[in-house]
Amino acid sequence: MKALLSTQVGGPESLVLSEIASPEAGPGEVLITVRAVGMNFPDVLIIEDKYQFKPGRPFAPGGELAGHIKAVGAGVTGFSVGQRVLASTGWGGLAEEVAVPAQRCIAIPDAMPFTEAAAFLMTYGTSHYALKNRARLTPGETLLVLGAAGGVGIAAVELGKAMGARVIAAVSSEDKLQFAKSCGADGGIIYPTGPLDKDAQRQLSEQLKQACSGGADVIYDAVGGDYAEPALRAINWEGRYLVIGFPAGIPKIPLNLTLLKSCQIVGVFWGAFVARDPAGNAENIAELFSLYGCGKIRPRISATYPLERGAEAIRALSDRKAQGKLVVTIGG
Repeated sequence: MKALLSTQVGGPESLVLSEIASPEAGPGEVLITVRAVGMNFPDVLIIEDKYQFKPGRPFAPGGELAGHIKAVGAGVTGFSVGQRVLASTGWGGLAEEVAVPAQRCIAIPDAMPFTEAAAFLMTYGTSHYALKNRARLTPGETLLVLGAAGGVGIAAVELGKAMGARVIAAVSSEDKLQFAKSCGADGGIIYPTGPLDKDAQRQLSEQLKQACSGGADVIYDAVGGDYAEPALRAINWEGRYLVIGFPAGIPKIPLNLTLLKSCQIVGVFWGAFVARDPAGNAENIAELFSLYGCGKIRPRISATYPLERGAEAIRALSDRKAQGKLVVTIGG
């Protein structure tokens, strides 16, 4: 079978399309014929050994996928050959077949396209956990989303609206702002690109306050870097600042700001939540499928790529050019 492999530390250009042996479904596993793989920013980091997990090489990036079950290993119950599923794997998805622990699989509705299934779990799972469990977002609050046009960002926009919040999108270009508004954002701001000096940071903070009509109750930061402190300065009294990711770099926050605003800086590690609270995660996933079923959320897929061009999808994420989700499709 074919797989797009990381054989050495490097960027997307280091990935190699290879022919390797097909895996088998071991005890407790299912073998999936992969039809679509959702690409996420961790795929950028993992091939450069910058992610919190470092799989042994060679490995295929791609942490979420969808397809149908080809074989079922010993001891597996609840799944059958031919069943349509999505799976959260961490890595390994950019391959024609993948053996996955059965507990990492979820059956998907017949009407759900494989592309949407592959783009569903990581972004909505992360953003739902962030807004529901960590921020405890309530109707009528103002939610500011940094990086609002990206995969997790646009999921936060949709979920924030579904939860009754007023959503303000912060993005890097006019087309991204229009995209966020088309997905439900009530307003927004275009922030400057590149490093920001102190004057630029102060100016950005004022712009964020104005866009939020004084301040934000919850800030969803999927950007980090020089944008973090200006955003925190725009938070309301007793607000909640959600730490999602750092494509612009890991920021250093003056902790006196948390005292002055009596606010919280809250970490969001969805993967650890999944492992530590399976029951809570199952409840969240059921809520997400319910929202999908009634049309309140739907993966916004801006581009698809065949397997041999999977590196291009990762490059688009690395260059922060993606709007919504990018998906690699495999087979017919």
